[in-house]
Order: sequence, then structure tokens, then C-alpha cells
Amino acid sequence: MATGEGQPLGISMNFGGPYLGLFSCKEKFMRKMPGRICGMTKDLNGKRGFALTLQTREQHIRREKATSNICTNEALMALAATIYLSVLGPEGLKECATLNFKNAQTLCKEISKISGFSQAFSGDFYNEFVIHSKVAPKKVNEALLKDGIVGGYDLGAAYPELKDCLLFCATETTTEADIERLLRALRKVK
Repeated sequence: MATGEGQPLGISMNFGGPYLGLFSCKEKFMRKMPGRICGMTKDLNGKRGFALTLQTREQHIRREKATSNICTNEALMALAATIYLSVLGPEGLKECATLNFKNAQTLCKEISKISGFSQAFSGDFYNEFVIHSKVAPKKVNEALLKDGIVGGYDLGAAYPELKDCLLFCATETTTEADIERLLRALRKVK
């Protein structure tokens, strides 16, 4: 089984939802998993298409035995993600992913050059990365907020062993100006 969050696929933050959950599993589990199942098929002209499959498990067919309970908002999110991916196309998606990677790598490297901040882990990362701070994360975020910047997530709130760490993120919407503005503000943190 594999799960994922589809919010970055063209769905705005929306103050916590609704979002799009992605779920896949082996064929032997399909009749037990929740949610709608989309299968690949061909239309009358032989073109690839997608359709809802195994609909007998859906609430609109057998409500009393339904394993699917999807509501309109999630269906709208699936439509939004479909449109986003269709507009981007394979090359656009690759370009977007490359920009995400580049922006996060650049931001992490530049923050780590500032005295008092360092990359907490040496492993690979994509959008998000952890920065260790010699200044308490709460103070860092308070200082950033004075410059109109929402700072990194204070990981110590959820993970005591990471009490001096902040989770930062950069995506395709992060500009060079955004990065430079954050770096200028972090350099002032004492």
C-alpha cells in the first residue's frame, strides 16, 4: 500500500482542507480499501481513458455495504488536481519538480551559511528541510514575524529531541526575492 497527499497538485491551502488523499494498493486489497477506484481503459476510438471501477462497492449503488464514502468536496479536489496535471503535462510537471528541488536546496544551503544556523540532517530532501538553530525557534519566528515573514515550523513542539530545529520549505512558488528576504531577516536574528 502507498498513500500520499495531493494538495500540491494545484489545490490551494484552504485553511486546512478539503484536500485530496491518494491511496493505492495491490489488487487483492481493492475491494476492502475505502474511496473510489479509478481504472485505466480505452474509449471507442482506442484512446486511453479513465473510469470508476468496481462501482458495486460505492455508496450510490449499495449504500448499506459501501466502502466508499467520498463527498463532493473531495471529488472537486480530484478534478482540480486533474486539471492542474493536464495543463502542466509531463514536461511541465518535471520542470515544476526541478524548480521545487532547486529552490529548497538553494534555501537550505544559504540558511546554513548564516552564523547560528545549520542543516540538521545530511540526507536527501525535496521541498522541506530541517535547520538547527542556536537561537530558540520561538525567538527566530518572533523576529521573522516582525519582518512580515512566517518562519519555519518549530519541530520541538511535536518532537522534543528536535527542540532547537525548524522545518523550512521552498516550492515552485518561492522566488529568488523571497529567499533573499528570508536570508536578510535571519541574519538579523540574535
